[in-house]
Amino acid sequence: MKTDDRRRFARRRLVRRLVALRPVLIGIGVLAAVGGLAWLFYFSSALAVEKVAVEGTDVLSPAKVRQAARVPLGDPLARVDTDAIAARVEDLAAVREVEVSRCWPDSVCIDVTERTSLAVVDKEGTLWGLDETGILFRQYAERPRDLPLVRMKATTSTDALAEAAAVVSALPSDIARRVEYLDVSTVDEISLRLRNDAVVFWGSADDSVNKVRVLVPLLEARPNAAEYNVSVPGSPTVR
Repeated sequence: MKTDDRRRFARRRLVRRLVALRPVLIGIGVLAAVGGLAWLFYFSSALAVEKVAVEGTDVLSPAKVRQAARVPLGDPLARVDTDAIAARVEDLAAVREVEVSRCWPDSVCIDVTERTSLAVVDKEGTLWGLDETGILFRQYAERPRDLPLVRMKATTSTDALAEAAAVVSALPSDIARRVEYLDVSTVDEISLRLRNDAVVFWGSADDSVNKVRVLVPLLEARPNAAEYNVSVPGSPTVR
């Protein structure tokens, strides 16, 4: 075989081998690319956590949220446990819900939804914000005048506070404006002290819609009464 023929044969054989190896070479290339990306995202410091962005706070300070979140600065962002961070932030009393996300390339974003005060609770001389679920979550130096006041006893349970929150939620604005404070002893012993010193015995929060419907005409018909009892809305009494 001539030299040129041998060279052409060798080239053809090399081409055939390369064609046969193409899938293997492509696979190796893909694995190398995937491995490189995995290393970049999960092990490299190039995409590490450098900042924690906090949004949605009013009662809480961003610094307080960051302290509770305990985000591991310097760790690869892809390996950060966002669920664990969210659980730690949700332990803050003022947090109703929170969303934690990765904000590429170097930040963890924490979006907080805080609880909203429905009323103010006087607990042993300290004023606390009460949310719609009955949670005490913040303190006030003085009572906000646009929020109803709830007075509780030392023995008042969290369930009773939740009942009080349900009563406040049920009160229409015209009735709420006439209330000086709510007195809460137990889940079944809730009363309203009106601004004219009259007392409305409410009972529990059950059937509050009907209790309101009964109370409104009673207040109009007997505006100077000392006591209104709507704890059983089907049989109200006035004295």
